[in-house]
Amino acid sequence: MSDHHKFRYLLPPGNNFNFVSKFRSWMIVSIILMAVAIGSLFVNNAVRGTYMNWTIDFKGGTELIYYFQDTPGHYVPVDAGKVREALAKAGEDGVEISDNGWKDDKGVEVPGLMVRSPRFSALKPESEKAATEGFNAKFKDRDIDKATWSGDHLFVRSKKAISHDEAVEVFKTAGLDLKPWSADEQTQYAHADEGTQEFTQVFSMWGLDRQFSNVLDQALGVKSTAYNSYGVGAKAGDKLRDDAAKSIIYAIFLIMLYLAFRFDIRYAPGAAFATIHDAIMVIGVFAITWTDVSLTSVAGLLTVMGYSVNDTVIVFDRIRENQAKLKDKKIERIVDISINEMLVRTILTSSTVFATTLIMNIFGTGLVKNFAFAMNIGVIVGTYSSIFLAAPLFMWISKKWYSGPGTAKRRPAPQLAQTAEE
Repeated sequence: MSDHHKFRYLLPPGNNFNFVSKFRSWMIVSIILMAVAIGSLFVNNAVRGTYMNWTIDFKGGTELIYYFQDTPGHYVPVDAGKVREALAKAGEDGVEISDNGWKDDKGVEVPGLMVRSPRFSALKPESEKAATEGFNAKFKDRDIDKATWSGDHLFVRSKKAISHDEAVEVFKTAGLDLKPWSADEQTQYAHADEGTQEFTQVFSMWGLDRQFSNVLDQALGVKSTAYNSYGVGAKAGDKLRDDAAKSIIYAIFLIMLYLAFRFDIRYAPGAAFATIHDAIMVIGVFAITWTDVSLTSVAGLLTVMGYSVNDTVIVFDRIRENQAKLKDKKIERIVDISINEMLVRTILTSSTVFATTLIMNIFGTGLVKNFAFAMNIGVIVGTYSSIFLAAPLFMWISKKWYSGPGTAKRRPAPQLAQTAEE
């Protein structure tokens, strides 16, 4: 073969890497890594109070729909990336932004955005603590008996009255926006209880919608208005989490069923174990890096499982072909030859998918980045498991239970009756 053709080959033709001899070592490494991945979940639960960084999809939160106007009655589109950046600078974690347009009562298109936050209240633990401490310090001369929070409301009992105007600055310092009292509330809170001679007052904060609006108005230079706001309960999130786990289990079962019919039962356990390995490794990386886990992450995980099985099936198909052609060789040698023959194809395919999803991961944002991150990890572990997990498990099953028919016991040839006397 002439030298000017060599540049076309990723690996030289006829490469003969010895994979089978390293199978035991890689299997041990894989089991250790799986144990680390599973262990990271329990470490997170002990340290952070939850196994993974669940988003609103799984643990509930608040969904808000905003529209934006530069002048009254004139709607303007706003880049979701700028909204995400503004809220991130304000210290909002785990926020998801997506387009959400509709038509108003006059039939005019409204280019809105949906903001999904894991928070249920305008109060963060730090702002609640700061507001309580600041309130008690400011009004220590009012003989406060009790000051407790319930949602966005601070219930106060004191010997002396506290006015709304006096309290505004205290809450503002803590990053909270106090709602004005109605005329009835002003009258009610100005008088002490006849029995206890104590003043009972309620200070209510504007909700998460108003808090986000203040941040966006300042950052974007346009007027943002919350068109709708509603909470997503944790119960719905638990159901989604259970459904996601079921979808993964069903996928593994169907993969085994497909391989049992497509090839034979020897191939199914190896592919199933490789698929379980890939799922655990992706979940482990999400847990260790504390990356947001959303329904998009589950979609990415299922895609990874499908990609891994596709790669495994191609390797298995070549093994089956070589078993028919190379009947004089041992199963170890057939597996080695088959993997070497498919190695360049596997590297090229995996590199292409990895490069594409890496660009999405680097330049993408939000849910796109979340999906691409799952795919990046999945392509690596999926390629690895097809070679170093699925193939050796198939080989072990073949040697242990499918080594071929046993050697037939030789029966002694029947002796012919002597027909003549010696």
